[in-house]
This record gives sequence, structure tokens and C-alpha cells, in this order.
Amino acid sequence: MDLVWICVIVGLVGAGVVAFFVRYVLGQDAGSEKVQEVSRAIREGAMAFIGREYRTLAIAVVVIAIILAVVPALGWRMSVAFLFGAVCSMGAGYAGMSVAVRANGRTCAAAQKGLNQGLRVAFRSGAVMGLTVVSIGILGLSILYFVWHDYSNFLLIIPAYGTGASLVALFARVGGGIFTKGADAGSDLVGKVEAGIPEDDPRNAAVVADNVGDNVGDVCGMGADLFESYVESIIATMTLAVVVTAMGIVADSQTAWLIPMLIAAGGLVASVIGCFLVRVGEKVEMSALLGALRRGTLGASILTAVFAFLVIYFLGASIGLFWAVLGGLVAGVLMGESTNYFTSYAFKPTQEISKASTSGAGATIIQGFANGLMSTWPPVILIAIAIVVAFHFGSFYGVALAAVGMLSTLGVTLATDAYGPVADNAGGITTMAGLPEEVRERTDALDSLGNTTAATGKGFAIGAAALNSLGLILAFALATQIVTISEGSIVVPMPEAFSLLSAPVIVGVILGALMPPIFCAMTMKSVGITTMAIIEEVRRQWREIKGLMEGTAKPEYGKCVDICTKTALKEMLVPSILTIVAPVVVGLVLGKYALAGFLIGALATGFVLAITLNNAGGAWDNAKKWIEAGKFGGKGSEAHKAAVVGDTAGDPMKDTSGPSLNIMIKLMSVVSLLLAPVFIHFTGFI
Repeated sequence: MDLVWICVIVGLVGAGVVAFFVRYVLGQDAGSEKVQEVSRAIREGAMAFIGREYRTLAIAVVVIAIILAVVPALGWRMSVAFLFGAVCSMGAGYAGMSVAVRANGRTCAAAQKGLNQGLRVAFRSGAVMGLTVVSIGILGLSILYFVWHDYSNFLLIIPAYGTGASLVALFARVGGGIFTKGADAGSDLVGKVEAGIPEDDPRNAAVVADNVGDNVGDVCGMGADLFESYVESIIATMTLAVVVTAMGIVADSQTAWLIPMLIAAGGLVASVIGCFLVRVGEKVEMSALLGALRRGTLGASILTAVFAFLVIYFLGASIGLFWAVLGGLVAGVLMGESTNYFTSYAFKPTQEISKASTSGAGATIIQGFANGLMSTWPPVILIAIAIVVAFHFGSFYGVALAAVGMLSTLGVTLATDAYGPVADNAGGITTMAGLPEEVRERTDALDSLGNTTAATGKGFAIGAAALNSLGLILAFALATQIVTISEGSIVVPMPEAFSLLSAPVIVGVILGALMPPIFCAMTMKSVGITTMAIIEEVRRQWREIKGLMEGTAKPEYGKCVDICTKTALKEMLVPSILTIVAPVVVGLVLGKYALAGFLIGALATGFVLAITLNNAGGAWDNAKKWIEAGKFGGKGSEAHKAAVVGDTAGDPMKDTSGPSLNIMIKLMSVVSLLLAPVFIHFTGFI
């Protein structure tokens, strides 16, 4: 039996567990009529945005597919694989979000019964997202394998699948991020800071848009993001199969293709088991909630390591590849713990930001950004160690396989991330529906945990992106013959054009290093534009709708949703198009050596910048939550107002620009790999 059938079976089992969780979530009490009304408004707004975003995205996907089909060096097979990758990515994000927008009200109702029940409903809705992503990823790659594995150009076709997934992920992440953070920042500034009304107060016209944004950005966007990370880690490893085959680490190319697929399948099984390990008591403590989720992720990681060893052992590959996988797994777990330390209010760094808020917003910004910068050293060192270990045991292939190891537990890791927006929505619905204070206390505890797990999930995604991008860059170097395999060893021809001191490489590195800051500037500016538009709309409604501030009239929630939708769809185009066009222009003008330098420069600065933005934003958010829990004067104090300003500054960093960077560096890498047949003989004009 072809062993890929194991992947198909595991993928179908994953889909079956997804169906079980969907049935469980939808079978829960939907809450009172008021709860259902608010939840319905959020669902309608989210679905309307995704519909318009996907229609816009479909145009770009079709245009690029046509270009791929007509370019002689590429062809129709790449076009079909590209379309397939885009459809799979859109489906994964949409499926997860459609459950999340139905789970928010049910989580609110469950929290009325107890904390554990609220966590169970929210987490299982997040597990739908996590397990959908990995199930579709494994099934999609298996289908491509069965259709095209007999063709000699199979390894040229599968990068097109990853490119389609990356394109959707970038649009979903950037568009959803602009929507969610524009609504969130606008709602907080005009409501909590300017008017002094509580968070999620129903008199604030932006609160529904804020809750819609949590779903389109942090569920659909994150799902598409990690879907493409997942499949591209496998693609990069398969593309580098020739390395380990030539070096004798693996017997043949087919075995080298199977290893990442089977390890991913083992990770899916481990993730399913990990999802069922998550449960907590009724005591509202962050340590207990974190312990519940840690039990699931650590359990899945240990099981994945066991499965990976068995796969490598029974396929007769060098056991050194297991150490490469383990290096990625351990680095991923430790990166999660590092992010947790720098962003959770259970630890000193975030508590110090809360304390700084007593001195004003300026001190809050300084302390938070310093914390974000300081938080970069553990992930960078961990990734560096993982790369050294993986390269030692498996060369280029080992580095790519380490990324597979890091992402193999994605089913449960993404569940811990995607659950956060559901809990956040539940808290908003609790306030808008006028439920008792103890219910809000429970949803706030779940929301606070969600902030930490979201930061941890984004940090995990950034670390995986670094390893994944490096694997894709190495595959690009091999595909364009910048490096070659000769007599079982890697040879770097090192012509003058590829000298580290040559003009093309230096220019490429500098241009690549410039891309992440420019990309962040564009996306953060877009959030600022959306924020200002939301503030003006809420102010207008307060001025013009009589009785609104007194609570006798209802805001026009749909107006804010519409403003966020139009602005996000408009603003997402330029940074997304820039990401696709930049490597093509560099490759065509400066050549393949400059493009290799360009990708390395973008990876180095993008990795560090993404960690900084992610952790600074997450820490600011939880510093505000720490004050809201009663520290330093509590809600309504001057320290709280300063913390809200810090949180507002961090919103676009952690939920728009930071997480979008990891997609940017991966998309540029996979586009370059896709176009390797075009660049292979082109050394540029300088």
C-alpha cells in the first residue's frame, strides 16, 4: 500500500473529529434572545466582510492563475495547483470562522453555568479551526501527490499550491487585521478614553464592528496564515528531498517525500488527543487556565515526538533526522513559553508595564516597547540553535524538517489561539446583553487567557515562519543552481556574482531588509485611517441620534461595520501587491543571486520586527487587563486610561502588522521558488 494513504486516512479522521466538535458546539444553549440578537449581528457582519473580501481576492487569484498558465516555463499544471491551494486556504479560514461566530453566544451562555463549561465550548470551537487547517492541509497535499507524483516536474508543481495558500493568507491577514484593529482602537479611544463608558457598552456604535473584527482577523486570518505555514513547511522539505537522497541520509526520493507527510499525520493524531486533554476547575485563576491549555499542547508535542521517531525508524532513514524534528518541536514549545513570560500579566515584564501606567501614557509606551524589544532574544537564539542542530543532522532538508516538527502540533496550538476571539466576543456579548457581573468575570478570565495564548500562537507562527522561509530559500537556491549537489555533498559554486561582497548580493540584502519596515508602515497607517473614521462615526451618532447616550435609542452598528469593511478592502491591496511584485522585480532586474540576498535580508529583519511588535502589543493588552483586575486603581483610574492608550498603540502591532510579516516573508520566498524556472539562467543587469 502506498503510505500516503495513511495521510489520507488520518486527514479524514481529523475531519471526523472536526464534525464532532462542530456538533458539540452547535448543540449548546444559544443563550437568551438578547444574547442571540447580538451574536447574530456579529455573525452577519463577519460573513458580509468575508464575502466581499473573497470576491476581491478571487479576481487576484484568477489573474495570477492565468499568468502562470501562459508562461512557458510554468504551465497549466502550476496554474491548477495554485488555484487548488487558494481554494483550500479560503475553505480552511471560512470553516473555522463560521463556527466561531456561532460559538460566541454559546460560550457566553456556558459561562453562566461555570468557568470550565465556558472554556470547553470556546476551546472546542477553536479546535474546529485548528483541526480543519491540518486536515485540509494533509488531504490537499495527498491529492496533489496522487495526481502528479509520476510527473518529473512534481517538485516544481507543489510550490504553486503553497503560493495560492500564501496569497489568500496575506489578503485575509492584512484585510482582517486592518478591519479588527481599526474597529478595536476606534471603539476603545472614543468609548473608554473619550466618553468614559465601559468596554463593549451597547451605546458605542463600534462595539459590534470590534467583535466582527475579532473573527475576520484573529480566526479567519490566522487560520489562513497557519494553513499556508503548515503546507509550505511540508512543501519545502519535499523540494529538498534530493539533498538527503544524494547524501545517503534517506534511501530514495519517495521516502524523503513521505517523511514530512507522515510526521504531519502523526502530529494531527497527537493534536486530536491534546484537544481532549484541555479542562479546568472553577477557580478563576490565570495559572489554572494556562495549565489546562499547556497540558494539551505539551501532551501533543510529546506524542508527536514519539510518532516522528517511529516514522523515521520504520522508513529506514538516518535517526539524525529525528533530532532535527525534535529540535523544531522543542524550539516551538520553548518559544511559546518565552512569549507567555513576556506577555502574560502573571509575570514581571507585563506587571511592570501596568506599574508604568501610573506615570502616564508616555511611560506605558516606553516600557511596553522596551519589553517587546527585549523579548526578541529567546526566540532568535532558539531558532538559531534549532537551525544548527537540524543542519548538522540533515543538511538543508533537516532545516526544513525542523519547521515540519514545529508545526506538526498545529491542530492543538491553533486551537489555543483561535479560542481567544470566541472568548473575547463572549465577554462583549455579556455586557451588551446585560448579564450578571460574575459572568463577565468568567469571560474576562477566558479573554485574558486568550490574549496570552493569541500572543503565544502568533509568536509560534513567527518562529515557524523563520524556519519555513529558510527552508524555502534553500530550496530556491537549489532550484536555481546557486548551490548544487555533487558526489553526495553540497557544492556552492561561488562565482563572483554570488560573493558576499558583490554588488548584486549586497543590494539584494539591503532591499530585502527594507521590505518589513515598509510593509509595517503601510499596514499600521491603514489601521490609523480606519480608527479615525470609526471615531468620527461614533461621535456623529452620539450627536445626531437623540437618546443614544441615555440608553433609550439604539446605535447604527451596521454603519461602523460598513466603514471598516470598505476601508480594509481598499487598504489591503497595496501592501499585498507589493509583497508579490517585489521579489519578481528584484529577480528580473538584479538576478537570482540578488534575489537570494533579498530573501535573506527580509527574513532577518522581518523575524525580529515581527517578534517585537507581537510581544509589545500582547503585553500592553494584558497590562491593561491587569489594571482592570483591580491593580493600580482599577477601571476608570488614570493608570487605566494610560494603559488603554498603550493597548491601542499595540493593537495594530500584534494583530495586523506583526502577524502579517510572517506571511510576507514566506510569500516572497515561495513566489521566488515558484518562479525558479524563470530565474535559473538569469543573473541580472549588474
